[in-house]
Amino acid sequence: MTHKVFIDGAAGTTGLEIVERLAPRAEFELIVLDDEQRKSASARRDAYHAADFAVLCLPDAAAIEAVALAEGSKVRIVDASTAHRVAPHWTYGFPEIVGRDVVAASSRVSNPGCYPTGFLGLVTPLVRAGLLPADWPYTVNAVSGYSGGGKALIARFEDDTDIAFRAYGLGMGHKHVPEMQQYAGLAHPPLFAPAVIAAHRGMVVEVPVPLAAMPMAAAPEVLRLALAEFYSGSRIVTVHDEPMDELLLRRSMQPSDRLDLWVFGAKDGSQARLVARLDNLGKGASGAAVQSLNLMAGLPETAGLSL
Repeated sequence: MTHKVFIDGAAGTTGLEIVERLAPRAEFELIVLDDEQRKSASARRDAYHAADFAVLCLPDAAAIEAVALAEGSKVRIVDASTAHRVAPHWTYGFPEIVGRDVVAASSRVSNPGCYPTGFLGLVTPLVRAGLLPADWPYTVNAVSGYSGGGKALIARFEDDTDIAFRAYGLGMGHKHVPEMQQYAGLAHPPLFAPAVIAAHRGMVVEVPVPLAAMPMAAAPEVLRLALAEFYSGSRIVTVHDEPMDELLLRRSMQPSDRLDLWVFGAKDGSQARLVARLDNLGKGASGAAVQSLNLMAGLPETAGLSL
């Protein structure tokens, strides 16, 4: 069976990567609009009504308008924007966290943010298991390749090659924080410190945990074993146990849909650093959308992914 897919916003960074993953696959037929049709509400409405699935790679306001265009159709939607990540009646598209069967049965799926993917992949299983407290004021330190900022930030970094590090979100209230708090089940919004580095893609997300100060927190090795057990059936998420003195991001990083997790602990067990490494354009965006689309279409979860 061939499924018709309309990617609204296929010319953007995320959309182009999704097209790259889907175009070679016989299970999908892409509905393609030319430059003029992409700006036409009626042409886009027709595309939604002709499609089995749609992927929204749009700014938030445009994604909300797109859902309205799809009203009355049977199309099932994956939204890569922030617009519906904590909205009622939308499934959060992190199958490992919410359940593969839940995503598979959904008609409206919201793609997780790239930074939240790392944070939630680390924290949610541990809070659920009672190994970390839900009422702790967590902090999140993270760096991403500049492709996560879309065409404008890509152009800025490629034009100004003297930028090595860009901290942002300094006014707090980053749009990723609500999904971090909600899907980790936290009492307080985490303090989020994002930054961009002079690499096109790749991301490291770190959650430092002062275990000795936390009520009822488990030892580092217990945390690692719990994560390994939680993801034991996943081909996408890997929990590592090898000792390391450094963790690198390389500018030459190739597209990847993996999520790699580590728990680094102090020898006395008093502190730990929970670390996630991923491709902000892979499991952090396009790869996650394709993973959800696979499940919704009844196909193997990892089909078309780079692992």
